[in-house]
Amino acid sequence: MPEGDTVWQATRRLHDALAGKVLTRSDLRVPKYATADLSGRTVLDVTARGKHLLTRVEGDLTLHSHLRMDGSWKVFTNDQRWTGGPAHQIRAILGTHDRTAVGYRLPVLELLRTADESRAVGHLGPDLLGPDWNPERALANLLTDPARSLGEALLDQRNLAGIGNVYKSELCFLLGVTPWLPVGVLPADRAAKLPALAKKLLEANRDRPVRNTTGRRGQNLFVYGRAPRPCLRCGTQVRVADQGDGSRERPTYWCPVCQIGPVPAPGSPPTRRLRPRTPR
Repeated sequence: MPEGDTVWQATRRLHDALAGKVLTRSDLRVPKYATADLSGRTVLDVTARGKHLLTRVEGDLTLHSHLRMDGSWKVFTNDQRWTGGPAHQIRAILGTHDRTAVGYRLPVLELLRTADESRAVGHLGPDLLGPDWNPERALANLLTDPARSLGEALLDQRNLAGIGNVYKSELCFLLGVTPWLPVGVLPADRAAKLPALAKKLLEANRDRPVRNTTGRRGQNLFVYGRAPRPCLRCGTQVRVADQGDGSRERPTYWCPVCQIGPVPAPGSPPTRRLRPRTPR
């Protein structure tokens, strides 16, 4: 799943290609907006809000998209061949005199009034890479439900916006606790440094082509995707198990020595916690 740093990079590419230019081509390939035409309008800016992309166009219009698991925006020059996937996966085309942005496999695509953007992103917590970042509010949001597992709380974009499954696992490792530890049990000193640590990780990676949380070349992540290889810190075999939020089970990685807290019993089903589904 694209995370806050990946979405930030996509947003910057779109902004650099489209902002300040008049659209010469507009094709929204979803039934509700099949007849919508943005041609002739100037793109004002493209900005990220958590994992959401907002392309603002003159006339008080915003094209809202969300990448979820496999969506992507690609930018091409007019002489380039489009390489983001087969044509039937294209959901949006925005073209100018010299660039074309193509949205592939976009599960969320809607055109709304810019004044109504809060309908799409108003539920989000403080954005780790945004101007509204507020570490105190983010921590207070996380602690609202003390019985909830830390991993689920970090993925809930209503608490803080931008963390996905990779950063969830890496943050828990760096904090020395398992993703199944109830938020309310997180030691106060570790809870206090969580927001700053999360922001540091995303800011360090928003300009990198390859995400790195370790500072080591060739060993980019401490635990995510490393099972059953040894932990980079202690050499113990990294473990993996599913952790669910009621909508999708996500592989979650941890070191049984470096991280304290509860873990799933071998062979036990993932814990499900049903919550209203909102694009995160």
